[in-house]
Amino acid sequence: MNDNKMTPTERRATWGLGTVFSLRMLGMFMVLPVLTTYGMALQGANETLIGLAIGIYGLAQAVFQIPFGLISDRVGRKPLIVGGLLMFVLGSVIAACTVSIWGIILGRALQGSGAIAAAVMALLSDLTREQNRTKAMAFIGISFGVTFAIAMVIGPIVTHALGLHALFWMIAMLATLGIVITLLVVPNAPNHVLNRESGMVKGSIRKVLANPKLLKLNFGILCLHILLMSSFVALPGQFENAGLPAAEHWKIYLATMLIAFVAVVPFIIYAEAKRKMKRVFVACVALILLAEVILWMAGAHFWTLVIGVQVFFFAFNLMEAILPSLISKESPPGYKGTAMGVYSTSQFIGVAIGGSLGGWLFGHFGAPEVFLVGALVAAVWLVVSFTMAEPPYVSSLRIVLSDAVLAVPNLEQRLKAQPGVASVFIVPEEKSAYIKIDSKVTNRGNLEAMIAAC
Repeated sequence: MNDNKMTPTERRATWGLGTVFSLRMLGMFMVLPVLTTYGMALQGANETLIGLAIGIYGLAQAVFQIPFGLISDRVGRKPLIVGGLLMFVLGSVIAACTVSIWGIILGRALQGSGAIAAAVMALLSDLTREQNRTKAMAFIGISFGVTFAIAMVIGPIVTHALGLHALFWMIAMLATLGIVITLLVVPNAPNHVLNRESGMVKGSIRKVLANPKLLKLNFGILCLHILLMSSFVALPGQFENAGLPAAEHWKIYLATMLIAFVAVVPFIIYAEAKRKMKRVFVACVALILLAEVILWMAGAHFWTLVIGVQVFFFAFNLMEAILPSLISKESPPGYKGTAMGVYSTSQFIGVAIGGSLGGWLFGHFGAPEVFLVGALVAAVWLVVSFTMAEPPYVSSLRIVLSDAVLAVPNLEQRLKAQPGVASVFIVPEEKSAYIKIDSKVTNRGNLEAMIAAC
């Protein structure tokens, strides 16, 4: 039997949790392209409060992301996932039933409070073997991008046909379906795997925050989502001013996202295979700056807006693929899960700032000023990106060690001496070795064979 082939249980876990994650993210993103236009009909609505409604989701996520990940170690993964989804359903129902912008803000805050991403990743770690975990995690990562593209298209179509309230009812049903899948499809984990590569470790957050390379990457995802959210506060109105009705916006998002998805693949391969990650990263930030300048200068010119959106989505999709890979490369061995938790928190702080700042700028000054400030944010990010070093081209492994192997003298030094091994971190109480390797030089099989021979 091929040990690298997924078992039926692993496939069920991967597809089930990937679907749960996607259904929830679909509910989050579908609101993005429609709230600025359709939300203005709500009682008490103005541009500033619409921006707050967009951003408060991110604020709630940022507050609860890391604590819920740590709590799942105590109460169990599934109860926390189901509880988070129930909170999301409650927020969606409140938003569906309200006629006031304040009801939408409350509903969005409750939606964001159900922060389940860390618990989903931890449960996936519990249910998959080490050699298949990377494939499972990659599936979740890919589903994020695909879900974003689908949401950009479905959101405007559903809202135009049935209204904003119906959209929130649909989001509530999707989250309910996620609960059903969690309970009936996702397998139960016999025990929790304390895996530092996919779970956050209590007491290690300070170590991650003190890492200057990770700080620059966290600043990057913060800026990226400030720009995404602020741009979507202003874009729908700009397209309407250019003569495109809100009901037709989905066509622009569909076309630009499809082109962007196809176009980024060669650059992702180039960045990884040719080891030119920094070059591609800096070029991405420069393109985002260019996109914001184009949108700032576009006014009511339809095709200029389309070009700006296309450039933005190309760079956005490429950056969404590159940044998690860079976090994995730069995180200290044994702290990848914590590094990803801090990264996700930075992402949602960006959502909160972008929505709120974009709404305030749009309400007080207008759409061009939203894009102008976006260009300034991108310019600062570009300066920071030039100071980044080329990342180490390594991948992370976790190898389970027996008691006999742990007793081998100088095990850590012997592992470090192997060709292609960049760093080693052994945690005896977890019976694990966290190793960073150059996959062009060595692999898991080589290291496991070396360990077995000790």
